Amino acid sequence: MREVINVADGRRLGPIKDIDIDLEEGRINAIILPGHGGGRLMGILGREEEVVVPWQKIRKIGIDVILVDLSHMLRSGEMHGGLPERTW
Repeated sequence: MREVINVADGRRLGPIKDIDIDLEEGRINAIILPGHGGGRLMGILGREEEVVVPWQKIRKIGIDVILVDLSHMLRSGEMHGGLPERTW
C-alpha cells in the first residue's frame, strides 16, 4: 500500500483509506485518508476525522508513495484535527 505525503510540509499522511469515484464519468474525484485525531478507539467510540484529498491536488503517483499538495488546507486551518501536531 502506498503512503501519501504532503509536499507542502513533507508530512506523512498515511495510507489511502477510501476513494471517491464518479461512476458516471468513470474517474476518481478524491482519495480519503484516515485522520489522526482520535486513534483506533475513536473509530469505534466516535467519529474519526478524515482528510479528503481532491484529485487535482495529487502531484505524483510513484511506486512507493503518492505526493499531494495540501498547502491550501494548511494555510486555511482545514487540517486542524486531521493531522498530528508537529513536535519539533
